[in-house]
Amino acid sequence: MDITSFTFHSPEDYYTINSPWFQDLDNGFNKHHKKGGGGNGYFNEDELKKSGYGDILSSLLLLEEEAKQEDAQWLTESREEKALFESNHKRKVQAMDEFYDQLQHHYSEVNHLDGLSASKRPCKPATALAATVATTSGNGKVELDDEVSKGTTTMTGQQRRLWVKDRSQDWWDRCNHQDFPEEEFRKAFRMSKSTFGLICRELEPVVMKKNTMLRDAIPVRQRVAACIWRLATGEPLRLVSKRFGLGISTCHKLVLEVCSAINTVLMPKFLQWPDEKKMKEIKEEFKLISGIPNIGGSLHTTHVPIIAPKVNVAAYFNRRHTERNQKTSYSITVQGVVDQKGIFRDVCIGWPGSMPDDQVLEKSALLQRANKGGLKDVWIVGNSGYPLKDWLLVPYTHRNLTWAQHGFNEKIGEVQNVAKEAFARLKRRWACLQKRTEIKLQELPMVLGACCVLHNICEMTNEEMDPELQFELFDDEMIPGNKSRSSNAALARDNIAHNLLHHGLGRTSFH
Repeated sequence: MDITSFTFHSPEDYYTINSPWFQDLDNGFNKHHKKGGGGNGYFNEDELKKSGYGDILSSLLLLEEEAKQEDAQWLTESREEKALFESNHKRKVQAMDEFYDQLQHHYSEVNHLDGLSASKRPCKPATALAATVATTSGNGKVELDDEVSKGTTTMTGQQRRLWVKDRSQDWWDRCNHQDFPEEEFRKAFRMSKSTFGLICRELEPVVMKKNTMLRDAIPVRQRVAACIWRLATGEPLRLVSKRFGLGISTCHKLVLEVCSAINTVLMPKFLQWPDEKKMKEIKEEFKLISGIPNIGGSLHTTHVPIIAPKVNVAAYFNRRHTERNQKTSYSITVQGVVDQKGIFRDVCIGWPGSMPDDQVLEKSALLQRANKGGLKDVWIVGNSGYPLKDWLLVPYTHRNLTWAQHGFNEKIGEVQNVAKEAFARLKRRWACLQKRTEIKLQELPMVLGACCVLHNICEMTNEEMDPELQFELFDDEMIPGNKSRSSNAALARDNIAHNLLHHGLGRTSFH
């Protein structure tokens, strides 16, 4: 099959009377309608009407007329839109001028209150400020760039931060003054001024921020003070904001930043497992307390109340605290090993409150250290909630104890009291551990770790505890199902109990 080409004509070609299209019509028409000498090759009006070709021509002319009308209508609408746009533009420019007039009036009032002299540099004029206008949005709202929206240069050359809310920080200014009484400072921050200064110097390289063109950075002492006061009182962030003249979100942010810095910078220095020399001193001190050799630490686990989490809520349910408080309670655990002075040497924080003490121990780094041989010739003393191990010494829990076993339990109880008293001081000193706070669950272990580090610093610097601070320590002691997992450990415990009794060190309250 052959494919032939077809010539397309433009609309103008069809509208021209001399076009080939009309000539073809003429030739075809004249072949059938020639009369006498009238067949001159062109259309006759009467003939067109009779033949029907006039209707086609009329339609084409009507189409052309409609196109002209549409063009005219488009031009009319364009003129109307242009007039509307110019009207809106004038209105927006007028609004911008009124804004700059108000801004200049504001600067004039500020300069008048500040008592500025006429010789100082004048205020930035509105014509210069107009150069900072970014765009004008379609809805008529004026959008300004950062310089206008965040404050412009005043007559003094200082940066006006119009967006910063003016908050009073008189309370902190009084506390930070050198004449502020030492006792009141210790009551507010649970430590002396010297200890507080030590912490600020240690954290300064990490906590310090630089000033910017928008605002001055919060000083290091104010940052650290806001964090410590929050931990010490457990007050909500809105009260911290009022005390220190900071925004609520700013307080939340800096508390987490300072706690993170404490864990990063201070924990390696003030909360670490003792070296061989220090361990020897600890063993000697515990031997004076209990008469049992090679005790290197007292182990205990406490619970910190939390708000019911949104995920895995059953794991954090604390049955014993719920029964005691007569209301549903949720908690996370803090396991710690302390020395004879009540200083934390190892902590494990954050496991759900439904886990008993022995399961928390299984998850801790303390067990890993023991499995690697790091607790050789060292006894860690725990309560009845822990299992008996080659390195973990716990009291007898069965009935009908012998005199030696009674004496052993009392001596073990004295060592255990060291850990309990340490945890009680920890919670008395840092009231945020006593009640539920709005701190998120994933951020809480970092805050609890900071509390343990600050506790150690206060204990090492011999900070006195305010006698008005009271807290009753209540913790679960669940006896594990498998009380003894090592026959060697059971034999060693029997030997210790026997030696205590026969050397006169295992006397009990029954004597």
